[in-house]
Amino acid sequence: MALINEHFLKLQNSYLFSDIAKKVNSFKVTHPKDKIIRMGIGDVTQPLAPAVIEAMHKAVDDLATTDNFHGYGPEQGYSFLIDAIIKNDYASRGVFLEPGEVFVSDGAKSDCGNIGDILRHDNSIGVLDPVYPVYIDSNVMSGRTGVLEDGKWSDVVYIPCTEANNFTPELPARRVDILYLCYPNNPTGTTLTKDELKKWVNYALANDVLIMYDSAYEAYIQDPNIPHSIYEIKGAKKVAIEFRSFSKTAGFTGVRCGYTVVPKELNGFTLGGERVQLNKLWNRRQTTKFNGTSYITQRGAEAVYSPEGKEQVKATINYYMTNAHIMKEAIQGCGLKVWGGENAPYLWIKAPKDLSSWKFFDKLLYEVNIVGTPGVGFGPSGEGYLRLTAFGDRDDTLEAMARLKKWL
Repeated sequence: MALINEHFLKLQNSYLFSDIAKKVNSFKVTHPKDKIIRMGIGDVTQPLAPAVIEAMHKAVDDLATTDNFHGYGPEQGYSFLIDAIIKNDYASRGVFLEPGEVFVSDGAKSDCGNIGDILRHDNSIGVLDPVYPVYIDSNVMSGRTGVLEDGKWSDVVYIPCTEANNFTPELPARRVDILYLCYPNNPTGTTLTKDELKKWVNYALANDVLIMYDSAYEAYIQDPNIPHSIYEIKGAKKVAIEFRSFSKTAGFTGVRCGYTVVPKELNGFTLGGERVQLNKLWNRRQTTKFNGTSYITQRGAEAVYSPEGKEQVKATINYYMTNAHIMKEAIQGCGLKVWGGENAPYLWIKAPKDLSSWKFFDKLLYEVNIVGTPGVGFGPSGEGYLRLTAFGDRDDTLEAMARLKKWL
């Protein structure tokens, strides 16, 4: 008899975005002629950069010849991409990494969920609230979260990020073993300055806390005072794992490529107190469970760092951030409170008239035909808010904002 991992049974019946899809599909059946503008899921709409397409086409041609054919590649990633990552994303900001500290993957979401494989089930965890659901759900699967009580997991320390504290979280009330930080933040679109991030690094250093730092949206940062990497903070290599993605940076949501940095000076502990390099454990995990990201995809990712690729990717990011500016100006003009949209492609809106998140979602869908994401789906502190993304088409963005102005 095969026994199941019963922690999976603790998960809610469906993922947040599956619930949204069901509501939208139901609306479409009853309102077939209405045009829905989707601003909920953070999927991109603009095509891949021409430099990326050219590189991927060439990589396909490579596979058609005996001399240039590539079969299994290194599970950690090809050196041509790892070298480009280190040079452009880190060395250019004064951060120096070894090639063996960068692991190319099929996306940040996968690594954020899989990183728990190398950590014991009884580590305590802390999350910013509201929070990207994958951080919570992957730990539920591993048995680290306890039981769900009134919308909160009993063994999770929730760190509120709300209007009351200007979305700048306080250090947790009690010590945790693993801490999840995401900046620029998903879902609120807010950021931390270097001084604010330094506070968290110092806390981790003083308390032997492991920080999981998701910086998937760092390419959208406009303010020079906002750090792009946690490793810009002194001492962070001793306490932090960083996750990066090409999905939102370069439109790879369907191509799938990201990477994770696990510094060699970062340690975990055995029950006996022995220090163990997490880099070695993650390398062992990847070589056992992952066969590497495709050669074609990695050649495409490498092209992101070419002179042409940089300009083309920057233009696409500017396109989305212009959408964000249009949206923020319109939302504020409607008298609604809104955060984000300045260093991130997300806007976090406070629901009017004390509406709940789902009530606000329903009203936008049925009365304005706009799809957002209910804030409560990201955690208890998200109640009363709604997230919109700036990844849409420009004309749709303008139309959505015109509808919103007319509605309010």
